[in-house]
Amino acid sequence: MALQVGDKIPAILGNNQDGKEVKASDYAGKKLVLYFYPKDSTPGCTAEACSFRDNFQELRKAGYEIVGVSVDSEKSHQKFIEKQQLPFPLIADTDMKLVNAFGVWGEKKFMGRTYMGTNRTTFLINEEGIIEKVIGPKEIKTKEHAQQILNSK
Repeated sequence: MALQVGDKIPAILGNNQDGKEVKASDYAGKKLVLYFYPKDSTPGCTAEACSFRDNFQELRKAGYEIVGVSVDSEKSHQKFIEKQQLPFPLIADTDMKLVNAFGVWGEKKFMGRTYMGTNRTTFLINEEGIIEKVIGPKEIKTKEHAQQILNSK
């Protein structure tokens, strides 16, 4: 059963790009934008990450911390962060625990091909670690995703 609005997020979220464990308690008392994206260094995912990067201070002023999640490796995340100068951590969900817990892993179609992958989805989580809002793949505009969050109050 996938997590949804009203549910508490898992205590352990996974390891970040440096192999450090990321816990829900790291964000206690803060609002969290936990965003799932398909793959490092692809056009849409880069646009989305850069939207968060370019609006990082504004998001922080609004009380949000940002954490990205994909099934890419720690090494892939390190390169992506370095190349795009991302000021927030990325979780390497290589064991797919998080994408499955949040229900964002599923069937996708691209250029007539069907395959399994991460559906771009963002979870807005309150100060107590409870999911308050889910922004689904059809709603997300990658280039202006940070503004969508800032305007969603």
